[in-house]
Amino acid sequence: MYEPIRMPGALFDEIAAGGGSPEAVAFLARGERSRRLLLLRELLGLFDADPGILGPLDAHTVWPALETAASRAPEPVEALLLSPQVGSWLAHTLRRLHGTASGPPLWADAGQLAGVAATAAVHAGTDAELLLPARGRAVSLPTLGMILLPGPDDDEFRAVQASVSGGTLTVRTGHGPDTAVRPLTEPESAHWLPVHTLDAGPGAHTVQLDDLDPYRDLDEPIAPGRLGPGELRAWRRLFGEAVAILRGGGTGPGSLRPEEISRIVPWHAEGSAPGLPVPAEGLSASTGDAFASMVIARPPDGLALAETLVHEFQHSKLGALLHLFPLLDDDRSERHYAPWRADPRHLPGLLHGAYAFVGVTGFWRERINDPEADPAGRAPFLFALRRLQTRMVLRTLATRARLTGPGLRFVTRLSETVDGWLREPLGPGTVARARAAAAGHRVEWRLRHLRCTEDDRDTLVKALRSGAAPAPGGDPLIAPGPGGAYWQDDRIRLHQLRGSTADRPRTADELLVSGDPEAARAAYTAQLSGPGPLDPHALAGWLLAHAALHPRDRRLLARPERFAALLEASPPETWTRTARWLAGSPAED
Repeated sequence: MYEPIRMPGALFDEIAAGGGSPEAVAFLARGERSRRLLLLRELLGLFDADPGILGPLDAHTVWPALETAASRAPEPVEALLLSPQVGSWLAHTLRRLHGTASGPPLWADAGQLAGVAATAAVHAGTDAELLLPARGRAVSLPTLGMILLPGPDDDEFRAVQASVSGGTLTVRTGHGPDTAVRPLTEPESAHWLPVHTLDAGPGAHTVQLDDLDPYRDLDEPIAPGRLGPGELRAWRRLFGEAVAILRGGGTGPGSLRPEEISRIVPWHAEGSAPGLPVPAEGLSASTGDAFASMVIARPPDGLALAETLVHEFQHSKLGALLHLFPLLDDDRSERHYAPWRADPRHLPGLLHGAYAFVGVTGFWRERINDPEADPAGRAPFLFALRRLQTRMVLRTLATRARLTGPGLRFVTRLSETVDGWLREPLGPGTVARARAAAAGHRVEWRLRHLRCTEDDRDTLVKALRSGAAPAPGGDPLIAPGPGGAYWQDDRIRLHQLRGSTADRPRTADELLVSGDPEAARAAYTAQLSGPGPLDPHALAGWLLAHAALHPRDRRLLARPERFAALLEASPPETWTRTARWLAGSPAED
């Protein structure tokens, strides 16, 4: 008899604070087990109500094969059912059946349950006779790999006959000899592609590097993308470096035990959709359907991979917690500033981002004074920057989100973590650079995404022309148009590098970051004086340089879209006077 899941308060608080002991993470995994079984029961109920969903496959042989295997070998079969591959397939198939997703013929999606049963029989060493879905020459066995059959290499879906006995799986197609493989022990060959693995260290299970499973992406099925030998070596080297960096960490935010990762899916930037809100070369993502799994574009070094693993595992923990507790009530209609994204974010996305970046902030905190892991010495700046940005987002959640009781407790614990970090001393130069970088990014984001209402703009223009004081104005509007494609804030990179060391004539950004706001403002003015729409990056730089020259005008940085609204009525030679008027400052200090 199943009992309700009751999470001890101490374990909830561990997760809510951004970290998590092995016991706390294991509790989340237990919750995922219960959810997975409920979803599987729902799917089987839909099959019982309409056996035709499985099309040409034999619905009556699948579940007995799975039950027999589970009785013989309960542990590996349960691990299979809890795997990311089964989780992503199961969620996708239920979305198909509920009409909210698309894909191949429905029977081929639903029929992957036969592939799960075949994989379970291989693990258990039991016998089974099954019809499996094949796409072209490929038959996918979740968590194990892919069988390549003789015959046409097309993109058609068909049912093939398979027999499992004693750990050997034999497939018959009628297009040549039978194909027999022993998936648990057989090396790669012309007819068998096993899932790649990564070594997580002594005594730890291996982590899968999955380039085969059709359900390895975030939603719809995709074709296999087998890594070449050089790419595979690079991933194994980087993962080994990341494991060495992460080993020895504690249980607080920013720590990660590598063995808690289940799978990494390599992602290729080439051919990606345009308009991504994050840089394609640094993309990573995860889904609540596949606990402890993550899609990652190969990073440049082990330190970057370690940071990404921490980031994505935070998403996995929060996704599992959200399956147990509703944390906020939101219709996803509001849009807010997220310092790590190019696009406006709804509050659920903001919650996920804040939790992920508490992990990232803690990761860089642990790297301070660790020259072996961080030879470039970036950790103090990144810790200072991320703690500021994350606290800003937590403040938005605390004031704008309709939090449930558990949600309020969650955001409070997370805020306590970041507030404690804000009290930790760092060098004054590091703090100043972090504040400048955070302010610059927010100013540019607002210029890219927000605009004054027409009434507010007209009121401002009239007041400017008449010499009256500027009216406060109302809330801005989200600017129409895409506006979500990734944009690079080079000033953050320069602040991280402690300014410019170039021997050539310096750019406006380099002049600003190196402490010459007068020259920077002149350079930005030159960039903004040409034809065409105003560049939001250069306009943000102009405002930052102006605020550095006139500290009392820093209030302009809170709502830079108000200054942008006046520029049509103000030629460049009057911008300084306009900025001073809008800030409520005298023409001369």
